[in-house]
Amino acid sequence: MTLDLKALVRTIPDYPKKGILFRDITTLIEHPEGFKESIERIASQYRGQGITHVAGIEARGFIFGAGVAIALGVGFIPVRKKGKLPGETIGQNYALEYGVDTIEIHADVVEKGDKILLVDDLIATGGTAIAAVTLLRRTGATVEDAAFVIDLPDLGGAAKLKAEGVVVSALIAFEGH
Repeated sequence: MTLDLKALVRTIPDYPKKGILFRDITTLIEHPEGFKESIERIASQYRGQGITHVAGIEARGFIFGAGVAIALGVGFIPVRKKGKLPGETIGQNYALEYGVDTIEIHADVVEKGDKILLVDDLIATGGTAIAAVTLLRRTGATVEDAAFVIDLPDLGGAAKLKAEGVVVSALIAFEGH
C-alpha cells in the first residue's frame, strides 16, 4: 500500500505574499514513511539508466537529491547560490522577477560523458531548473531527466524544461497557483 504523498504536503495560504498558496514540503519530510517513500519513488524511476550523479538545487533540492543519490549509489552535486561553494566554480545567470541571480557548481565535479539527474522539491516557473540544466550541460555532461516532488503545472515550468529536451517527472501536482 502506497502513501498519499499529496496529503502530507501542507498548503499555506497567502505566503510569502497575498494570493499565493505555498506548498510546504516540511510536513512531508517530517513524516518518516512519507519522506522515505518519496525518495524511493523518485529513485525507482532511474535505476539501471546509467545515472552517474544527482544534482540538487539549493536548498530543498538538497534534501531530496541527496536521498535519491544515496538510493541510486551515485554522487551528489550541490547546485548553490553564487558565493556559497569553496574552490573554483562555474556559474549560470538566470532571470528573476526583478533582476538576475546566479547558481554555481564546483568546476571539477562533472566530466563529459556523465549522466546527471536533476532533482528539486518543486517545479514552478522553471527558471532555476533551466539554469541548472544549462550549467550542467556546459560541462559536457548529459542532462536528460529532472525529477520533482511537486509540479505546479499552471505555472509552466515543466513544459519549459520539456522544451529544453528534458524528461520531467513529478510525484504529485497541484493545480492553480
